[in-house]
Amino acid sequence: MESLVSYELSEGVATITLNDGKVNVLGFAMQEALNAALDKAEADQAVVVLTGNAKVFSAGFDLAVMKAGGPNVPKMMTGGGKIGERLLSFPRPVVLAVNSHAMAMGAILLMCADLRIGSDAVIKVQLNETAIGMVLPHFAIALAHNRLSIKWRNRALVQAEGLDAHKAVAAGFLDEVAPAENFLAYAQERAKGLAALHGASFVATRKRLNERLLADLALAGERDAKEWTQVFGAFQ
Repeated sequence: MESLVSYELSEGVATITLNDGKVNVLGFAMQEALNAALDKAEADQAVVVLTGNAKVFSAGFDLAVMKAGGPNVPKMMTGGGKIGERLLSFPRPVVLAVNSHAMAMGAILLMCADLRIGSDAVIKVQLNETAIGMVLPHFAIALAHNRLSIKWRNRALVQAEGLDAHKAVAAGFLDEVAPAENFLAYAQERAKGLAALHGASFVATRKRLNERLLADLALAGERDAKEWTQVFGAFQ
């Protein structure tokens, strides 16, 4: 876990940093490391701040796995979807500190947290699937219907428009923009503010708010798994 994801606990806030030294692809190793870090945060009963390295928040799934084909493709994509659902249902608040670019599955994750803060540095948020010959999975569409502004859905999903931080706020990928200077410290302070809320009430109200979304995601996941298995083969 140490080589891909770092974990730091301070004042009840667990800062989880994705850092594969490159573009933080969400392949099998990164998914395993991130889930392990979330396990630790859950055991520590900590609020989570999830961020990336200096280059990128995440560029999405591992394209080497995608190009190789076979059952590892649906396995990887299903794993990514489950991480998104986990963030939506985490027993403590989750803050995403989007310090740099968020592409493809990296952008999808922006629709799966309680508070999404983008840096005012030059960043790009983009669902680039239709630009590179891919089709967005049903679970991404379900998230978009719940979390994105209807005015931006076609531009973001179908037209693969790249958004700067302020446009990403307008679209619904982000909640706010903060200065790049001391950005992580700001996100951690915002996380402490969420931690001050009544924990059980927060989780129960969020569960009610996301009830329909989580049901839609379950159905979308079944559709995705069926379609991916038909194309790439069965997986375990």
